[in-house]
Amino acid sequence: MPYIRETIITTADKSGNVHIAPIGIIAEKDGWIIAPFRPSTTLDNLAQVPFAIANYTDDARIFAGCLTGRKDWPTVVVKGYAVPRLKAALAHSVLEVVRVDDDGLRPRHFCRVASEETHAPFTGFNRAKAAVLELAILVSRLGMLPRDKIEAEIAYLTISIDKTAGPEEREAWGWLMERVASHFADTDAKGEDVQVKSAV
Repeated sequence: MPYIRETIITTADKSGNVHIAPIGIIAEKDGWIIAPFRPSTTLDNLAQVPFAIANYTDDARIFAGCLTGRKDWPTVVVKGYAVPRLKAALAHSVLEVVRVDDDGLRPRHFCRVASEETHAPFTGFNRAKAAVLELAILVSRLGMLPRDKIEAEIAYLTISIDKTAGPEEREAWGWLMERVASHFADTDAKGEDVQVKSAV
């Protein structure tokens, strides 16, 4: 099984327009693979500017926000590169695309690590942050999963939210649950009968 690290990827087009997206990067020897689905802004940007920043952050709101239309997160210039990093990044890696394998659906961008830097300490684990991340991944797949699977996953993840979440994790969870409720409302309108209860 591949080793995947969940990150926030920043990319930019030739005009300097920045795009922020949650993407799991895949370990490949001493580098990483970025494999966005087609079509995507990340994919378009990498074709124009073959660099990306992998942002390592413990702010769960950014993962949740990117999946619920909240993408305006502060960035900081990375000296020597056209792509900025997230201001909230605890650390970042500059990834340079050195090869692209295009399979038509999900091109694989093989990247070398051009530079890395740490900005703030990691202050410990929080189960609620992990729960938000898992729900974010679930939200990205709502159209591909059966309803009972979604409900079962949410019920389990809610335990960590109830026991360990702080204000930021509860806010992020709320954003994602709004998205889940909207998805279920759409399916209900088509004749399905399911109710979703938020944990917050």
